[in-house]
Amino acid sequence: MDVLILTGKFGMGHRAAATALAGQVRGALPGARVEVEDFFAYALPAGGQTAYRCFELLVSRGSGLYNAFYRLTENGRGDVLPVYALPLVERMEALLEERRPRAVIATHPVCAQLVNRCKEEGRYRGALFTCVTDVTAHSEWLASRCDAYLVGAPQTRDAFVEKGVSPERIFVTGVPVAAQFRPPLRRPQEGARRLLVMGGGLGLLPRQREFYDRLDTLPETRVTVITGGNQRLYRQLAGRYENIRVLGYTDRVWEHMAWAHLVLSKPGGVTLFEAIASGLPILAWEPFLEQERRNADFLLRAGVGRIAPREPEGCLEAVEELLFDRPALARMGRAMEALRGELASQALGELMEGLKREEVRCG
Repeated sequence: MDVLILTGKFGMGHRAAATALAGQVRGALPGARVEVEDFFAYALPAGGQTAYRCFELLVSRGSGLYNAFYRLTENGRGDVLPVYALPLVERMEALLEERRPRAVIATHPVCAQLVNRCKEEGRYRGALFTCVTDVTAHSEWLASRCDAYLVGAPQTRDAFVEKGVSPERIFVTGVPVAAQFRPPLRRPQEGARRLLVMGGGLGLLPRQREFYDRLDTLPETRVTVITGGNQRLYRQLAGRYENIRVLGYTDRVWEHMAWAHLVLSKPGGVTLFEAIASGLPILAWEPFLEQERRNADFLLRAGVGRIAPREPEGCLEAVEELLFDRPALARMGRAMEALRGELASQALGELMEGLKREEVRCG
């Protein structure tokens, strides 16, 4: 059976979730052909990277405009393609005709809407599963021909139900993360405290040198900073500090999460659930993107982290307060363990097995 996972690199979360899903599907359906496709690179071979760069500029410098549009469209009716995506319908039809998948999993809302349009027009007759990569229920994800939604948290499920989605079509799986993210057998509690600092795939981290100067002087603390795609910051920081190790892009984040006692990061959906899978308490910068504000609300309600001010001085105070508060970190770890137990971790495998049985029955 062929499964096509569609994504886009608007930030790295959608892509990371797609890669994790591919591993899960291959585990559930040995022998299946599973492909991950960056649809926007496929559809816009000459312009995909330009689109991604425009998005980076929007979220880093035009967040007010982004948030206003997000709130304006949050409670729409669903089944709506953004105007800019209308020319992509033919490219989606071509991709589906070329690959002929039995199932499509979309980890980006535009991909879900494009496949939904193809189903409505009879150009695609397979299954459509939508994986929501933040703890939100924005109407951009709503697609009437979607067979099942994979969502991060019970409140996301409840919000989709309020918007008219049948509960039987919604599975609370958490945002998918790679199998390598899991709690270490034992985090050392003696010796230096270990802090991991991340800014997502785009490396949206503080630019002020004073922030890192102060991090370097925290008592009995070792710090790893992952700058992601922010090469300029990497060049500014690498090799300058005694107690800070600086890394650029890495595909082995799980190793650094297993090493740390606390992660300081923006609250992206995938990063949040990578930390939960790793049992790593979270200190999230006060978010400026609307969907990340919802993610931050979730981590507070779930008791798995705290919010730090964006202002460097207040952030550093929050880091020092939580990093050395072992009872608070232990409570967050237990909350993460409880949350992992509530997730329907086998839901995707069950969906795939059901699809396989249906395929065999129909010949």
